[in-house]
Amino acid sequence: MGADGGVRRLEVGQYACVFCGLPQDRVATLEQDWVLLEPDVEVLAHLVPAEHRWIVLSDGRVAVYGVCPPEADQRCRIEHRLACAEQGLPDLWPWLTALRGENGRQAERLATAEAEAREVELPDAG
Repeated sequence: MGADGGVRRLEVGQYACVFCGLPQDRVATLEQDWVLLEPDVEVLAHLVPAEHRWIVLSDGRVAVYGVCPPEADQRCRIEHRLACAEQGLPDLWPWLTALRGENGRQAERLATAEAEAREVELPDAG
């Protein structure tokens, strides 16, 4: 319980992926460990194989949700490594392939923007 009497939520931290440079959420698991999840993506659980479903609990931790079949409206999160365009993984699901492609384009745009920012010349002030 938190100081105000409510349930205390764990904080989620973001870290850059060493492969693609995009952010990933570092989230605590029930097993006192950490998992790196794709940020801002919640998928209908029935679209994800049981061993890859991460369900967010009320305290902010996550757990693998192996119930088959899941409830029709149950949502889950997935590990960033499954959506990372720079990691060689099999084509697990069509929607994941599309997400990996979009992450690849986003990483390219980020790299281009950073390169352009470095190329900007400042006027001669002296």
